[in-house]
Amino acid sequence: MRLLSWLIRLIVLVLLLVGMQTLWSNFRRGEWFPDFFGGEDKTETMHTLVLQEITSMGKLELVKYNFKDVVEQEIVKMWLPNAKAVLIVQGEAIGCVDLAKINIADITSEQETLVVHMPEPEMCVFRIDHEKSKVYNTEYAFTEEAKLVDEAYKQAEKQIQKSALDMGILKQTEENATKILTPMLEKASGKKVLLVFPMTAKIDKLR
Repeated sequence: MRLLSWLIRLIVLVLLLVGMQTLWSNFRRGEWFPDFFGGEDKTETMHTLVLQEITSMGKLELVKYNFKDVVEQEIVKMWLPNAKAVLIVQGEAIGCVDLAKINIADITSEQETLVVHMPEPEMCVFRIDHEKSKVYNTEYAFTEEAKLVDEAYKQAEKQIQKSALDMGILKQTEENATKILTPMLEKASGKKVLLVFPMTAKIDKLR
């Protein structure tokens, strides 16, 4: 009798342990309480997008100059050593023509010729490519390093603008516009096309 009672107690204990293990497994997997334990994380994204401006793009990019420059920037001090920074800078300048500036009055058509008065070529972009540029070295900069590097980038950007102009980027833009647009317009109009750009040559004053 005692043996039977002991076996019954053992079976009940085993069943109780199995039941508790099952409950705990389900509890951990989040089958009963998914919001608290074991449930899969959810990713929610909220956007607040505001359209600020719509710009009509009429600028035709016709030439791009790529530059690489080694810039040495220095802050001259009276008593302490001069703060120095050396940067390896890469940037670009882009010449373009703003086609949105062409009006109907700028186009004249004769029997066999179409004359288009073009706007002045311009350098629409000159900028530093910060991803390809880097600070090579700094000396005695300390707390002025950020200021020194920022000024070096500004000077490098100005130099890109000046160099591109000196190297004739506007003239190259005009020539490329003629090469690219003339055959396109001739094919579309069936006439000989002549692109006329404003006279921008500087004439020295007579002494």
